[in-house]
Amino acid sequence: MGKVAAKMKVMPNSPELDLDELQDKLEASLPEGAQINGFERDNVAFGLVALLPTVLVADGAGGTEAVEEAFSSVEGVESVAVENVGRI
Repeated sequence: MGKVAAKMKVMPNSPELDLDELQDKLEASLPEGAQINGFERDNVAFGLVALLPTVLVADGAGGTEAVEEAFSSVEGVESVAVENVGRI
């Protein structure tokens, strides 16, 4: 079974949220078998900055669903979306 790299967009619920702390929480919430291969940041508007983690997961049933659910349950996360997916 191969691996899939998914670039995700995680929107915080407030511009005042500490993004370094949010990154740590996202990494801690990852389901077994998934790993983060780096973060980017995207200035959205009015001081709001989205986190763009690239997540590596096994190319199996469910794909990025477990990661999306884990990220959505983190305190301070408004929304999670998959931006791009590719096999590696």
